[in-house]
Amino acid sequence: MASTLKKLVSDEGRYLKSFQLFLDNSSEHQCMQEFVHGTLPDILARIGDGKSSVNVLGVGSGGGKIDLQMLSQLQKKYPGISVNNEVVEPCAEMIDAYKELVSKTPNLENTKFTWHKMTSSDYEHHRTEKNITTKMDFIHMIQMLYYVSDPSATVKFFRSLLSRTGKLLIILVSGTSGWAKLWNTYKDELCDTNLSQCITTQEIKEYLDAKGIKYQNYELPSSMDITKCFTEGDENGELLLDFLTEICDFSKTAPKDLKAAVMDLLRHPECSKEIDGRIIFNNTLGALVLEP
Repeated sequence: MASTLKKLVSDEGRYLKSFQLFLDNSSEHQCMQEFVHGTLPDILARIGDGKSSVNVLGVGSGGGKIDLQMLSQLQKKYPGISVNNEVVEPCAEMIDAYKELVSKTPNLENTKFTWHKMTSSDYEHHRTEKNITTKMDFIHMIQMLYYVSDPSATVKFFRSLLSRTGKLLIILVSGTSGWAKLWNTYKDELCDTNLSQCITTQEIKEYLDAKGIKYQNYELPSSMDITKCFTEGDENGELLLDFLTEICDFSKTAPKDLKAAVMDLLRHPECSKEIDGRIIFNNTLGALVLEP
């Protein structure tokens, strides 16, 4: 059934519109900011000890808003330290937005930016072909493991780049979120089998546990107002529904029985709560921190 449905990621314009609506209607960035300001400083402790410069790598950095907040925390932890910040991001529009944000952000004179318009697998090939051996002190992969074919191999590769005191931060939706319930129920119908599109921190933790790799686990409570998804013909609601299902024009193209079942599930207590007449989806994130 899923093979007849167009994936949202194949339409970059619609994807970016739906993604922005997701951010506007959710506490995604707010919960990340709370994590960055409240928890990240302790995570960054020691990565720059005794060093005049640190190497930071952002994989799938998008428009850079969270990246720059993390860099600010790093600068507070190590005042005056030089930062070599590499950015891996396949979307040209996102890179342009990131560069514009950098141009408007003060106190970045000690930070050098290197931009790689490529996917994470392209970056892996790039390092191999160029025989690059530079170790990274801090790597962050925020909401990007959905777009790789083998998340375990991807985690293994980037963990191998860490310096002796380096840290790898992975943020994905939590296994306790509404996403997990939605994907576990309709993975075959909604998810791209060529990618790990429907992955949560639960799957990553299972991989790490199986390999005996230690990690720190944090839950980041977050929610999203999806009320408009239930208003037939509402343009923003349809875009949000596209983002939830990761299907382009889901409301118009999905078989009626699948659409009805998905809409019912989105209202299910394991996915959402009804608060003051609004349907509030459980968007809780999970953050995993790994060492070398």
